[in-house]
Amino acid sequence: MKRDYYEVLGLTKGASDQEIKSAYRKLAKKYHPDVNPSEDAKKKFEEINEAYSVLSDPKKKQMYDQFGMAAFDQTAGAGAGNGGGNPFSGFSGFSGNGGNGHTYYYSSSGGNAADFGDMFGDIFGDLFGGAGGARRAAGGGGGSAFRGFSGAEAAPGEDITQNITVSFEEAAFGADKKIRLSDPSTGRMETLEVHIPAGIEEGQSLRLRGKGGASAFGGVAGDLFLKIHIEPREGYERQGADVFVTCEVPFTTAVLGGEARVQTLYGDVICKIPEGTQSGSKIRLRGKGVPIRNNPSQHGDEYVVIQIQVPKHLSEESKEKLRAFEESVKKDRRGRFHAA
Repeated sequence: MKRDYYEVLGLTKGASDQEIKSAYRKLAKKYHPDVNPSEDAKKKFEEINEAYSVLSDPKKKQMYDQFGMAAFDQTAGAGAGNGGGNPFSGFSGFSGNGGNGHTYYYSSSGGNAADFGDMFGDIFGDLFGGAGGARRAAGGGGGSAFRGFSGAEAAPGEDITQNITVSFEEAAFGADKKIRLSDPSTGRMETLEVHIPAGIEEGQSLRLRGKGGASAFGGVAGDLFLKIHIEPREGYERQGADVFVTCEVPFTTAVLGGEARVQTLYGDVICKIPEGTQSGSKIRLRGKGVPIRNNPSQHGDEYVVIQIQVPKHLSEESKEKLRAFEESVKKDRRGRFHAA
């Protein structure tokens, strides 16, 4: 008595296509004969392949959901000619044993063999040679087939992402940085020297080939992706290649105009403050921003955000002068109003 196909894949009836594929991928890796050569694993591998063959095919899945195993009783005898409840009646010679002692799975007509080819290629890195390799294994016949497991190509290792933090200056100007990371294969700490390119931005990643997870079949290791996080720098805000700084100027400088010393990533500069500058105004300093990644000869800009200083403690003499100034401003406004 065959087990329920959903139960074989560890699912419940009504599972989505993605859930079916995910469950199959996980089990296929676990019970693949080249990973687990036991007789019990071989039987389980055949069982999960049979279940996936039905549940990954929309028409077969619909019939199975409606009628269960009975949906395939009749077609099994007609298609495969071997009697019994075989859901692979539409597959000519779906399974058999090769001379190397390993089981072959193939199809020369109908069914969803192409889907199996994509799935196995995804799981085992074209362990079965893809559709082309499958056809060669089958002797060049029509349709598609999967070659035997023995001597197949090894699957690449898993890609891994880890976070690293760099300083504001390292991200802006680039740096060679030594970092210590846990080797995903052995768990041991490993020291790597990484080049941080000038102009890298928050959330971008660096790719280190071959530093990811090891292959389960002795193949090429996966890649390691280092996701960049940038430490803030007091007084600076970065937006892409542009930076923003705040500069406080006295009330009189904002009113009458003048100069102010402003910090930049390249040292302090003297910035001209136009007469009548308002609080919150921005003054643009061209080329004083961060180098542009992949084009470090070009730079973003720096924007100086003006804040006006309001004095907290004034002498009576200074207050009188400000009151006189205020009266003068009011007269100017009234004069402009009547002239209009």
